[in-house]
Amino acid sequence: MTSQTDQNKDIVRRSIEGISIGDLEAFLGDAADDVTFKVIGQTSFSGDVSGKKTILKGLKRALGQGLEGGRIKMTIQNLIAEGNFVAEQTTGEARTVAGKEYNNTYCRVWEIEDGQVKVVTEYLDTELLRDVLAK
Repeated sequence: MTSQTDQNKDIVRRSIEGISIGDLEAFLGDAADDVTFKVIGQTSFSGDVSGKKTILKGLKRALGQGLEGGRIKMTIQNLIAEGNFVAEQTTGEARTVAGKEYNNTYCRVWEIEDGQVKVVTEYLDTELLRDVLAK
């Protein structure tokens, strides 16, 4: 029998696999319709966005227009789970459509209830984001 924390880790793994191949629907495949995505920092991408459709539209615009193939190849370094929360440390590799390297480091905290992602809080190198992607 698989534990709840193992199931939650699998949800995060599926999401990261999805964004790594540019499948943003898979990235949000286990998200609740009212999911909230929070990006911590002070860039044009920072702040809270709620609603699966709204988040998907924003990701498609940001990644689809900004990155080659509309994807960031992500490699999970660590997954730590307790209760409804999974902390994920990941590195990402991408190239912008303008040819700049966009290799960032991420820490996300996922809140998952009853098999659905409710909140994702993302911490990343906002200076790199600002320099390479933010306009």
